[in-house]
Amino acid sequence: MDVLRLNNPRLGIEILPDVGGGLSRFTWHGREEPVALMRTGDLTVTVPGGGLDPNQLACYPLVPWSNRIAEGGFVVNGRRIALSANRHDEPFPIHGSGWQRAWQPQRLGEHDVLLSLNDTMPDGWSYRANLRYTLRDDALHIGLEVTNTSAATMPFGLGLHPFFPRHGKVALHAPASKVWVNNGQSPLPECLVDVLPAWDFRESQPVPGDGVNHGFCSWTGDATIAWTDLGLRLHVETDVDAFVMYTPASDNFFCFEPVDHAINAVHLPGGPVANGMTMLAPGASLARRFVFRVTDDTLAPGTSPNQDSPA
Repeated sequence: MDVLRLNNPRLGIEILPDVGGGLSRFTWHGREEPVALMRTGDLTVTVPGGGLDPNQLACYPLVPWSNRIAEGGFVVNGRRIALSANRHDEPFPIHGSGWQRAWQPQRLGEHDVLLSLNDTMPDGWSYRANLRYTLRDDALHIGLEVTNTSAATMPFGLGLHPFFPRHGKVALHAPASKVWVNNGQSPLPECLVDVLPAWDFRESQPVPGDGVNHGFCSWTGDATIAWTDLGLRLHVETDVDAFVMYTPASDNFFCFEPVDHAINAVHLPGGPVANGMTMLAPGASLARRFVFRVTDDTLAPGTSPNQDSPA
């Protein structure tokens, strides 16, 4: 298994091209001991039939759609697109195909990696994707681009699926005014409502620990994850306006997934475009960017990581 590593004085990442092009590690190097900014991937868990489970990583790309699609598929331009479940423990097809494919390294620099994927799915999608990781000072930049290589216009959506450690007390600021709520039995959305007080992250508040699993929209694209016990903050900057939040009550991580469309967008009122997806004609492309920038509140003003504070 190939592992590509990028490091600078502040940050380090480990990339697994063969496992969905995802990250197994994203750490802050500004202290004596590295601090995990995303959970450390468990590379011992395999899926039926063999191979590492990408769902155990720190982060992976979502292409050509995010989250779940119901009803065994959907209709686009009068053509039925049939979808089968693509994970052994999920009844619905989930997260597209990119996270389950091997990506090909195209360029490896000191602080920059470019991966590519050409995929033809049996259900109508055919695409070429580029995934770029760049370390720049105190920030990880991720660029994800997809081009429709099929002969038909298709709905596309992009996103990332990071898993964040709790590190004790953790708060989130993510200004979104609407949320698609579900019935508590399935993540599939049923109703769009004003964001509820317990999930109103327009002001910073603790990340829930009670099993939230909903999609938020009308988001500004900016967020801050604050690990208050550590004095460390991770600022998220994107050009998407939706996110999925998953907070399993029994685990020490939570998911904050920046995406450009709602869960099950192809079946929601108004259709895929009204719910964030992009109809790409043959040869057309879609690109999204994601930035994760660190602030260490324990450093004295003007002090660089790994540099002693002034006496």
